[in-house]
Amino acid sequence: MHVQEWLDTVPAAAVYALVGLVIGLESLGIPLPGEIVLVSAALLSSQHSGINPVVLGVCATAGAVIGDSIGYVIGRKGGRPLLAWLGRKFPRHFSEGHVATAERSFEKWGMWAVFFGRFVALLRIFAGPLAGVLHMPYWKFLTANLLGGICWAGGTTAVIYYVGIVAEDWLKRFSYLGLVAALLIGLTSMLLIRRKAKKAQESRQEAEPVGVGD
Repeated sequence: MHVQEWLDTVPAAAVYALVGLVIGLESLGIPLPGEIVLVSAALLSSQHSGINPVVLGVCATAGAVIGDSIGYVIGRKGGRPLLAWLGRKFPRHFSEGHVATAERSFEKWGMWAVFFGRFVALLRIFAGPLAGVLHMPYWKFLTANLLGGICWAGGTTAVIYYVGIVAEDWLKRFSYLGLVAALLIGLTSMLLIRRKAKKAQESRQEAEPVGVGD
């Protein structure tokens, strides 16, 4: 079966549900490839007449906002012990270096860290729980969360969809290359974030003896 024929058999409802669920769980604080799933689904919508990009964007936005809000509540109730527990369960994502990097972003930017965090892999996972742990006022969190979710989910869906339309003939022959490119972009982003977090952790460790001596 040709790739395009196989794509046409994928139920639209299944795509909407998968995108909303994965993005919601990632926003809640579970390390999942939400951005890759969204990009892949947006590419699929440009090739699949049954998948409406507007509905896809709405589902992605809803998943982002609801997931972040649940993460906020969990973080507010769990506090720092929750971050310590997550660090033991998911050391690659919730290490002390990553937590320190995210916390500095919140201290510097406040509610804008929630907004811009939607566009950064590390902060996208941390935004909800960490905002709750730091007791950010919920109205500020919700405002930034809603605007960030709309801009990120809606904007990503629109851009990728129209790129897919423009490159329709090319994508029909090389459908999987778009997914590979999205995967490479996601991996590169994670490597850069991990490198930054490692440097932040090293700087923190170097600064600790000075504070003790004082």
